[in-house]
Parts: sequence; C-alpha cells; structure tokens
Amino acid sequence: MTEFVTLDAFDHRLIDRVRRNNLEPARVTAEAVGLSESAVLRRLRRLRAEGVIVADVAMIDPDRVEPRIVLHVMVEMNTQDRKVMNAFQTAMRASPEVQGCWDVTGPTDYLVTVSVRSMADYEAFGIREMTPEKGVRAYQSMIVIREVVGFDPARSVLSR
Repeated sequence: MTEFVTLDAFDHRLIDRVRRNNLEPARVTAEAVGLSESAVLRRLRRLRAEGVIVADVAMIDPDRVEPRIVLHVMVEMNTQDRKVMNAFQTAMRASPEVQGCWDVTGPTDYLVTVSVRSMADYEAFGIREMTPEKGVRAYQSMIVIREVVGFDPARSVLSR
C-alpha cells in the first residue's frame, strides 16, 4: 500500500513549479514560492528522497522526431489470476512500444497506449504481446487520428 507523504503549501508550490519546468533555476523558484534558494534545494532533495518526485524527464514531441502511429488498446484477459496479471504488466513495462498501461474497470482489464512507426510494427507487437499464452483473451485497438488534449503538467490534479 502506498504511504502518503505530508506536504505543506510550499511543497505543493514547488511541485507545481518543477512539474512545469524542472530546469528552472532554484533562485527563480525560490523567489516565486517565497522561500530561500537553500530551502528550495533542501525541499526538492527531500521530495525526491521520499519518492514524491520520481523522475526528472524531458517531454518529447514525437511529431517533431519521426512519424508515429499511436493506438489505444483495450485488453481483456482470459483470467484474473494475479500471477498472469503480474506477468502481463511486466511484459507491458518491458515493451518499447508501450507508452502507458493502466489496470482499469469496465468491460476490459487494461488500457494500453502503443506508439509504433507502422501498422506492420503494430502487427508484430500484437503477435508478440497480445497472445493467449500471455493471458490475453481479446483486444481492440483504436488508432489516434489527432491529439486534442495532450499531457499538460499544468492541468494535473496536483496543480489544482
């Protein structure tokens, strides 16, 4: 079970700032949130050590790098056996095509976001990962035509 970390108003403001731009200089962040630069650095170290901030990453616009096909795949498993489900989750984490995987409620068990260069690459992914041997009963794919609202750190629940 997840252990929650107690955060104060300064922590929330810091999280909001680094979510938007984790390369912002500490002196600028300090001025914006009303703390000293050393306090900002100390708090950010603590938030990382406590697992609140889990990674500092760059968000890449895939359209600027190479053409991609993005699909949302609804996966129905043939069993609810925890061992099979854990193995499927491990396979999804290891698959380079998988951009996200969620255990969901409703008529399917998982929602998987896949990014590939071609439909042939997606077919190979399906043959490799969406098999009865991996516990998959059925899957349906929805091809993304265009992104209407993408991930925006400012829209995050924690920012509100």
